[in-house]
Amino acid sequence: MTFMIWTDELSVGLPHIDHEHHWLVDATNRLHDELSKPAPSHAVVADTLHGLMDYTVNHFVGEESLFERVRYPHADAHRALHDRFTAQVMGLIHDHEEGKDIGIATLDLLKNWLINHIMGADKAYAPFILAASSAARPALALGGKLPRAWAHKHGKQRARRKG
Repeated sequence: MTFMIWTDELSVGLPHIDHEHHWLVDATNRLHDELSKPAPSHAVVADTLHGLMDYTVNHFVGEESLFERVRYPHADAHRALHDRFTAQVMGLIHDHEEGKDIGIATLDLLKNWLINHIMGADKAYAPFILAASSAARPALALGGKLPRAWAHKHGKQRARRKG
């Protein structure tokens, strides 16, 4: 049985962000699968938690970098949400390393936070990011160059200079 199901309702409309959110949902399901075993492997749970933490931090850094590039006005409040969640997950990792049972509380935290954060805070920034991206597109039609950060975000590669 799948613990957390990815649905289109969780999409924020930004493919790269949606892909990362989907990965987090899948990782939460992997953790659920291990914790649901009669004798979960301490090492597998630890590896899964650390992988989730690493991926989440990288995801947060990417979002926050995007906020800076487009000057998202609520970036500080969003960053504070990220910081609180990171601290909570680090506490769970610490508890697990100390031999404490983290079980269902961990899964509930991950699931509820992901759903509430995506549906609330992330969906709130999506229109701003989409508008900023749309505003940058006319520059291409006029032969202008887009900022390197925008090009990188959208998978465009810079021409390499020979020299």
